[in-house]
Amino acid sequence: MSGPAAQLSSGKGHRDENFPVASVLIAPRHRPAILAFYKFVRTADDVSDHATATREEKLRLLGDMRVSLKGTSDASPEGVALRKVLAERGLSAEHAADLLEAFRRDVTKLRYDNWNELVDYCRFSAMPVGRYVLEVHGESKSTWPLSDMLCTALQVINHLQDCAKDYHSLDRVYLPLDTMAECGATTEMLDAPRATPALRSVIAALARHNAELLEQSAPFAAHIRDTRLALEVSLIQRLAEDLNDRLLVRDPLCERVHHRKAELPGLFLSALGRFLGGRLGPKRARP
Repeated sequence: MSGPAAQLSSGKGHRDENFPVASVLIAPRHRPAILAFYKFVRTADDVSDHATATREEKLRLLGDMRVSLKGTSDASPEGVALRKVLAERGLSAEHAADLLEAFRRDVTKLRYDNWNELVDYCRFSAMPVGRYVLEVHGESKSTWPLSDMLCTALQVINHLQDCAKDYHSLDRVYLPLDTMAECGATTEMLDAPRATPALRSVIAALARHNAELLEQSAPFAAHIRDTRLALEVSLIQRLAEDLNDRLLVRDPLCERVHHRKAELPGLFLSALGRFLGGRLGPKRARP
């Protein structure tokens, strides 16, 4: 059963994302809980990103999803459905609730002053995803800091890839305003067919910030007990590093940054080699 929020669906599914979601690498017993979470989050994301729905309508629908998730209402079928899955598995609702806060901000906040403010947004928009998947797998909370860094890096990559589209469609700019000013760039430059040198400097500067996050998150897979999840994390780490490297040299306003399917096998083999090295090499200390 679908509710009013589903009427704003983009039609996007888990196979359309930049990074794997409950791929075949994940054990079958864990996929339903991850996909239920994804469906809830995708619905909320579509609400916040809808081009014609009013601000008030978006906030009302997101509010319905929150109270239904928490169990004080059944107004949102999507919230009720995830609530049942969480209860069956004994999982926390806080990760999904945090994501709803990110989507509320997407509706009400269109600019970010600096890198720290953007990372604070990622605290709600990205970090809860990794934490939820780790909880589903019964992993230790000691893995959260490394997961947080990887998830933040993934979110920033998405923002950089989609910077022009976000501006065109929603007047939403995630590029920190202080970095824009330092590089002599303006938000209006996102409306051009190709990035100016100043805007390219902004994107490269943020990609360099992101490279530091990815360097710090590199040991993450080695600290995950579940072998299948660790392999998926290794693949996601490798995909993220490659995309971030592209953003250092490519213009997302006019050049392709996303991976083509033909590129994925080579990246998977690279991730597999790193994964095996981490599993077979010396044990690392917990973060």
